Amino acid sequence: MTVAEDELTLVFSALADPTRRAILERLAQGEATVGQLAEPFAMTQQAVSKHLKVLEHARLITRTRSAQSRPCVLDTERLDTAAGWIARHRQVWADRHDRLDEHLAALRRQGGATP
Repeated sequence: MTVAEDELTLVFSALADPTRRAILERLAQGEATVGQLAEPFAMTQQAVSKHLKVLEHARLITRTRSAQSRPCVLDTERLDTAAGWIARHRQVWADRHDRLDEHLAALRRQGGATP
């Protein structure tokens, strides 16, 4: 497994949770503290902090220092990498689908069957 695959695994694992995806959506609007991120959820700040640690480990967010608080900030570099991986593989999958369509059409022509 390459380093890129390890990073992708961390990113996709982090994105697998709906709460973490919601946190990232909120951070796309701008930085926020743990308290601000916890507001829309029926969970403690401690539970939100655990989600933030997963996101931080996947390098999807960073935490800055601002006086006494540590606001979280979205880091889009890993999301861009994941989106690029998906785009490359989407093309491979589309090409395979097209080849399967062509093969099935050829079989139909040979057998005289209509679609």
